[in-house]
This record gives sequence, C-alpha cells and structure tokens, in this order.
Amino acid sequence: MLSPSRSLSHFMGIDPVRRQSLISLASTISLTMAGFVATMYFTHVLGKATYGAYALFLAYYGIFNLIGDGGFGGAAVKRISEGSERNEYFTAFLVLRVFLLAASVTALLALRPFIDDLQGEGMLFWLVLALVIGVFSGVTGNGVYGEGKVGVNQSGGLLNNLVKILLQVVAVFLGYGAAGLVGGFVAGLFAGGIFNFKFLTLRPAWFTWRHLRNLSTFSFWIFLASSGVIVFSHVDTVLIGYFMTDADVGVYQIAFQFTTAAAFTTTALRTTLYPKISRWHADRHLGWIVNALSRAFTYALLLAVPVAVGGWILGERLLYFFYGAGFAEGAAVLGILLLVQVVNVFMYLQTMALNALDRPRESFHATGTAAVVNIVLDLALIPTLGIEGAAIATLVTMLVNAAIARHYLSKQIAVSIERGPTLHILLAAGAMALVVLAYCALIPLSNVFLVLAAVVLGGTVYGLVLLKTDRGIHDELRDLVVQLGVPWPRWL
Repeated sequence: MLSPSRSLSHFMGIDPVRRQSLISLASTISLTMAGFVATMYFTHVLGKATYGAYALFLAYYGIFNLIGDGGFGGAAVKRISEGSERNEYFTAFLVLRVFLLAASVTALLALRPFIDDLQGEGMLFWLVLALVIGVFSGVTGNGVYGEGKVGVNQSGGLLNNLVKILLQVVAVFLGYGAAGLVGGFVAGLFAGGIFNFKFLTLRPAWFTWRHLRNLSTFSFWIFLASSGVIVFSHVDTVLIGYFMTDADVGVYQIAFQFTTAAAFTTTALRTTLYPKISRWHADRHLGWIVNALSRAFTYALLLAVPVAVGGWILGERLLYFFYGAGFAEGAAVLGILLLVQVVNVFMYLQTMALNALDRPRESFHATGTAAVVNIVLDLALIPTLGIEGAAIATLVTMLVNAAIARHYLSKQIAVSIERGPTLHILLAAGAMALVVLAYCALIPLSNVFLVLAAVVLGGTVYGLVLLKTDRGIHDELRDLVVQLGVPWPRWL
C-alpha cells in the first residue's frame, strides 16, 4: 500500500501539463457526477416545469454576465499569462469589471418589464445578486488562471459546484423549489471566489491607458466570440421558453446536461492548454503547440465517441430511470446533442487555440458567423419541430463553427488529427455498440440496475478493445498509471 506522502511524490513527478490535465479532469468528473446525482433528485422532486424555470434563470445569468465581463476575463488571462506587468493588467481588469457590472445590471433593470420569466419567487433579486458575486468570482478565478495555477482554478470550480449542490439539495428538501436552486447557485459562486482569492498572489498596482488599450484590443474580439458561445449555450433555452413551456425547457436542459459527460476531457484539456499554448506562442515554440493540439483531439475523442455511441443505444432508458418518465421524451434530442458533443471537440479546442495564439478576431469570425446561423435556425425550427429543432440548430451551428475555426487556425499552424488512434477509437466504440445491442436483445432493460450493467459492460469492452488495438494510447496510459504509483495489470 502506498503512503499518502509517497502517492503525492509520484503525482508531483508527472510533467506539469499531464499533472494539471489530471487535476482538471478529476475536478470536471467529480463535479459533473455530483451534479448528475443532484439533478436526478431535483427532477424527481420538482418536475419538469420548476427545473425549467431554474434553467431559464441560468440562461439569463449567462447572457447578462457576458455583458458584465465584456470579454475582459479572457483578455486578462491572456495578458497575465504572458508574464509581463501582471499586477498592472490585473488591476485594470478589476476596474473594468466593476464598471461593466454597473452596465449589465442597468441593462437588466431596463429590460425587466419584457422578461416575464424572471417574475415571481424573487428571481430578479437573485439574478442581480448573482451578477455581483460573479464579479468577485470571475476576477479571482481569472487571476489565478492567468498566473498558471490551473489546479487552483479547477479546485475553486469544484468547491463552487460542491457548495452549490449541497445547498440546493438542502433547499429543495426544505421545499424552497426554484428559489432554493438559485440560492445555492449564488452561494457556490461566492465559495469558489473565496477559495481562489486565498491563492491569488497578484496585487493592485497603478496602470496606464496602455494597459487598458491592450486589454480592450484583445477583449473586443473575445467578447464578440463569447457572444457566440452564449448564443449556443443559452439563446435556444430562452427561445424554447418563449415559444413553448417551462416543462419543455426542463426536458431540453436535462438532455443537454446529460451529454456533458462526453465533454469531460475536452473541457479539461481546453482549460489546461490555453495558458500553455499562450506561453508557447510567446516563446515561439509552434511545434509544441501543433503536437499538443493533435494529441488533445485524440484524448477528447477518447471519451466523446463512446459516450455518444452508448447514449444513442441506451439514452431513452437512462433518461427514464435517472430523471423520471416525463424526461424520457427527450431521447431524440439527446441523440442529436450527443453528436453535437463530438463536433464540439474540434470547435472548442480550435477556437481555444486561436485565442491563445492571439488571433481573437478569427475566433470571432468563426463563432459570430455560427451564432447568426444558430439564431436563424432556432427561430425557424423551434416553432415547427420543438426542442428537436433546437438540437438540430445547435448541431448545424457547431459544424459551421468548427469548419471556419479550422480554416483560420490552419493558416497559423498545422492542424491534424492522429488517424491511427482515431480509427482505433472508432473501432473500439463499434465493438462496444455490438456487445451492448446484443445485451439489450437478450435482456429487457426493465430496471435501472440492468441499464447500469449495460453501461459497465459497454465501457469494459470499449476500454479493452482500445488498449489492445492502440499501442500508443496503451503505453501512455500505462506510463501515467505507473507514475501515479499504481501497479499496471500484466495481462493488459
């Protein structure tokens, strides 16, 4: 048995990118799994409509928080990560964030009469409070992230979500409904901000118009690109709430949340690689960037592909048993959104690379064009096809965004996927699909335990086939496990 100190020694011996990726991945998996379990409880207790009201709150928070950030969060991370005049850029960012908060709250209050979804249960008050706390959380989080403390930033995010989930569960149990969910969300933001603040070494310093100008030049395009991301993430929710009902919003959001399991590694890699690529670009190590991005595609697909394939086969049963019979009607939406997450691997990592390479304008061109496509398709498809139309619009949007981002990124660096490992991932996922389909044909999925057994069986088959067919992935995973001090099975 390994002692804690020896385990820590092994862990710290891993190279920084791998170590921070592991922290990021572990954090992402932990908080997502905790979120899944809590959401199952919420949906069973509150139902589709109440959960839909909470989803609409999150959509409005995302939109007005974007106004309050103005793209300066990403710009601050970029400038701070470059290593020059960090305190000056941090202070300029802090001042700008406070001014933009006032603008976002003013816009919210001006639009209050037109936003019926925020009436009742004190939602407007909670939204304003969330925006204020979001400034504190965003400033501290971007500060430590820009300093390269990816593990701290991820740990702060983990604490944010754990506090949020714990308080939400208690509040729902006590009967506070949607207001309890929102209150827990705000408390989590504050807890994550406090944690990041403890590790923040940046300090206030006098800044000049040059610092503001450098932040503004970069943030303008980050803001516009972020606007596109907000469209992908929230406008479909708002439009479903407008054309349909809160219950439909609830079904759509549960299906979307379920697909985020496919994005574990994508999110972890994006978080880890952004400051690294930014620094490598500043040091002119373009070859390192090319290799890291190509490998990132492989490791993101490593999870996204099998989750999508498994979800297509078992999605309806998983929704039924996990969230309730009313949510099983979202199976078709789930199938489309799982494919969205596969495309998201390329869109997410390529736009991240463009921003890290100091090409935010090109990132905006990709995301902005896709955002316009998304809005047009949402307006055309939601009234006729319902929530399935929103999912189709998102899929087309992601394809457009990924294609344009690849076009611009390929002008800066060589962009490619590792064909051998990708083929092996598809082969392993195909073998998994055949086994799971055979299981379903022989054993009716009449209870949650039989469904979970199918999930475990499929995951086992996928992992074994992949490790046997791809020696490169096998060796990397083996080396990583050994570095952690864990014995690697000889039969593998």
